[in-house]
Amino acid sequence: MSWDEIFGGYVMVGEYKLVFGNLIIGSLIALGTWLFLLTVKRAMLRPRLILGKIDEKRRVSIYLIFKYIVWVISFIIILEANHIEITVLLVGSTALLVGLGLGVQNIFKDLVSGLFLLFEGTIQIGDIIEADGEIGRITEINLRSTEMMTRENVTIIIPNSRFITEKVVNWSHNKDQVRFSVSVGVAYGSDIDEVDRCLAEAMADIKEISKTPKPFVRFNNFGDSSLEFEMIFWSNELFFINNVKSNLRRSVYKKLQEKNLVIPFPQRDIHIKTVTGEAPDFRAKKDVPREGMN
Repeated sequence: MSWDEIFGGYVMVGEYKLVFGNLIIGSLIALGTWLFLLTVKRAMLRPRLILGKIDEKRRVSIYLIFKYIVWVISFIIILEANHIEITVLLVGSTALLVGLGLGVQNIFKDLVSGLFLLFEGTIQIGDIIEADGEIGRITEINLRSTEMMTRENVTIIIPNSRFITEKVVNWSHNKDQVRFSVSVGVAYGSDIDEVDRCLAEAMADIKEISKTPKPFVRFNNFGDSSLEFEMIFWSNELFFINNVKSNLRRSVYKKLQEKNLVIPFPQRDIHIKTVTGEAPDFRAKKDVPREGMN
């Protein structure tokens, strides 16, 4: 069998004749596209080569947009190489979407939302977000869905449309540090100046707490059983901030113990009053028939 026979052979799919030679060309185009994008990815993610002034998260978003555009162009070229009309394919796809109904509509909505996320850059790879009460780090953004790794090392796959239609907290969106607070109460009668010093020293001992802006202590309120203080600080350790707060509470407890400052707990006083004289008889009495009643 000659090469002409191999490349000239074909298979009929409906009304379309798919020539083996064109299919091979299409496969080579797809392989070339993949190799081209791999080279571009390595170049774009290296600051010294190109886009060096753009931060890494933004470069990843730009690459993803570029990748999808290139694949679309490559797909169109492959269709043209196989003499498949795009308009007919689009009409057929539209009819299929209508037939499948709501399920495909949701997928289409996720795809459009994915494009919005990539172009707007409101959520990027590496960002720490809070969605549905879960806090995690974005590990991958695809057209239909986004992957988030929680603090328990659990991967959650979130449809992109939820980032558009629902409330999502992006802890990393602001380039500056994030402010946090931890509250503590001390017993009435405590030296409040000494309490201030203890809490300030406790924050200074935690390396994850930033020195600029300077953390400070606020006397918040006169509570039911304690004087309420609040420690205000800034930190870049967003993902494991609960560990930072835990270490801070440990340090506060030790500092207060050293100065004999008490952290109170709610108490209730019960007063028992003694009643003099004969105690009333609450026992049930037997009903006595009244006169004149049978």
